[in-house]
Amino acid sequence: MRDFLPADKARRERVLAVIRERYRAHGFDEIETPVVEEYARLHAGIGGDNEKLAFNILKRGLDADAIRGAADDPSALTDLGLRYDLTVPLARFYATHRAELPSVFRAIQIAPVWRAERPQKGRYRQFVQCDIDIIGDASARAEAELVVATLDAVDALGLEGGSVRINDRRALDWMLDSFGFSADERPGVLITIDKLDKIGPQGIVAELRDRGATPAAVDAFEAFLNRAVTMEYNPFGERQIRKALPVGAPDEIVQHLVGIGDAVAASRAEVDVPLVFDPFLVRGMGYYTGTIFELAHPSVSYSLGGGGRYDGMIGRFLGQDVPAVGFSIGFERIVELLMAEEEGGAPAIVLVHDRDVAVGDLVALKAQLVAEGSRVRLEQRTKNLKPLLERAASDGYTAFATVSPGAGRESLEIKQLS
Repeated sequence: MRDFLPADKARRERVLAVIRERYRAHGFDEIETPVVEEYARLHAGIGGDNEKLAFNILKRGLDADAIRGAADDPSALTDLGLRYDLTVPLARFYATHRAELPSVFRAIQIAPVWRAERPQKGRYRQFVQCDIDIIGDASARAEAELVVATLDAVDALGLEGGSVRINDRRALDWMLDSFGFSADERPGVLITIDKLDKIGPQGIVAELRDRGATPAAVDAFEAFLNRAVTMEYNPFGERQIRKALPVGAPDEIVQHLVGIGDAVAASRAEVDVPLVFDPFLVRGMGYYTGTIFELAHPSVSYSLGGGGRYDGMIGRFLGQDVPAVGFSIGFERIVELLMAEEEGGAPAIVLVHDRDVAVGDLVALKAQLVAEGSRVRLEQRTKNLKPLLERAASDGYTAFATVSPGAGRESLEIKQLS
């Protein structure tokens, strides 16, 4: 968990403003949910490993005997927890307010979440998520809207060239079933497959054998990984998808993915759709039921966001299934990629005044500049002006002026900070 100095905070707010503006331009509406949710909701078995990373809140009023008596049962000690993502709160929000919302609801959530992570570069215990979700639409249109809006936001931030890796959890299940893996061993197999980029095909096969996975299924999977393939380029579409999967992939799944690609292509000017089918994309959240995707950029090897379809989650709270799909931008990673930029728009001026300038004159002069549209800070002149101006520049100020007794707006000489 971190503090942010003024320049860092200003840069973060500029990035957030761009993301919000692009999301709203695509018809999404922002909501807000509490930072805490009920313990049972956060630990309902749908959050994957993130449930283990939740910060739980001790019940109020417990005495020492009650704490000792419940020491081995977290649910008896806690009744609330800090949210570890924004999807579980959104599902609860929709179930609570469904009657007040449109039949297809497009939501923006931009807010901090908390996980008891082991801190490292790009991974924090408190971080901001930027989510867009569409609830109530089971068609490929929903995924296409999310992909287009996300790529638009990333482009607007100056990170052109982004692409989206896409897969479908149903395709993964079908593929593992076709190899002969049983339903019980699939979760562990998926955990291993998710490491493909790190340990390669040989490492995957070795780990599956070490895990005691069905030998014949591992053999079939190994043969698929080592199959001969032609190297011609295929843009996103049915040919790319079928070539990447075993023969006989279900038409329903393939056509859903093709429909997403067709819709994204219709919205963009590029010849090639910025989508890449990845049959081994897993994503770890336990609530994904269909399409899954990750945001990629050529400047980095890791993903800059991701999401997927979670049609079963809202039904846990509402009693009936409602289709839902979401995409989350990895805000912290994107902020670290972007170089600090000069504050756009209004001038930012530091008024360096002598000690004997009347307070009323200073405040009046500042008010006049603010009314003209400037951002203004008052600073008393120091013996060495250079450190003062350097600090102002690091805080985003672009100009300065010195103010002596009796100085007015007409006589003010504004100079640029180099």
